[in-house]
Amino acid sequence: QVQLAESGGDSVQAGGSLRLSCAASGYIISDYCLGWFRQSPGKEREGVSSISRDGRSAYYADSVKGRFTISRDNAENTLYLQMNSLKPEDTAMYYCAAKVGPCGGRWNDFGYWGQGIQVTVSS
Repeated sequence: QVQLAESGGDSVQAGGSLRLSCAASGYIISDYCLGWFRQSPGKEREGVSSISRDGRSAYYADSVKGRFTISRDNAENTLYLQMNSLKPEDTAMYYCAAKVGPCGGRWNDFGYWGQGIQVTVSS
């Protein structure tokens, strides 16, 4: 079974940094576009960042550009999200996700999801 498992979430003060990891198993990770999403209570899920199958291209939501960096290590079956200069509005449950094939510059068609991990940024 395809499985994704996030780790690295925590509570931090505004301006701090966190690094999220997502371990993938059950499939060949290099066949998939990978991404990070987040959701706050009462709000819709939003795409945060995605990365191409070969790791050469990345997309970021406007709200995180310049602060977050996505990366992947296909040999270790792991996806990362480095989050710097965190703001209270970054507080959310963060999910890693995967979709078959290229990212295509869109947030839809991510069919595989991790369980989510909480990130809380206090002011």
